[in-house]
Amino acid sequence: MTHADYTVRMLAANEVALLMEADPAIFDHPVSLRFTKEFLGDPRHHIAVALADGRVVGSATATHYVHPDQPPTLFIIEVAVSPDHQQRGLAKAMLQTLIARGRDLGCTNAWVGTEKTNTAAQALYAAAGGSLDPDAFVTYSFDLQRPG
Repeated sequence: MTHADYTVRMLAANEVALLMEADPAIFDHPVSLRFTKEFLGDPRHHIAVALADGRVVGSATATHYVHPDQPPTLFIIEVAVSPDHQQRGLAKAMLQTLIARGRDLGCTNAWVGTEKTNTAAQALYAAAGGSLDPDAFVTYSFDLQRPG
């Protein structure tokens, strides 16, 4: 998919270098070569990117999973666009690209969570055709580096 000066597409396993040179504003932490190789090398992990002049300026990540009593589901992990490239429809295009990948994989459902205060993300997900889940859930975190 092309958006004026941008290309939105899925990354392949052999495109590690593109993520290593990505705009750092789209990630929470510095990109790790080890984790990038692991992510891209796993067929259940997916990343749609927005490219400007060959550089990644936006990303949307997901994983698909199966469960013994449910068909494949796409879990959308994160959607981010560099501040210099926001408000151009890139987040929605990447999200739609990920959802299309989920359909191709036989996923029957996709879901994403966000903070109650993240109104921009909520607007994006609604604009992309998502509906608010009436059965909101509570999230617990476990520090796996701390003795249990």
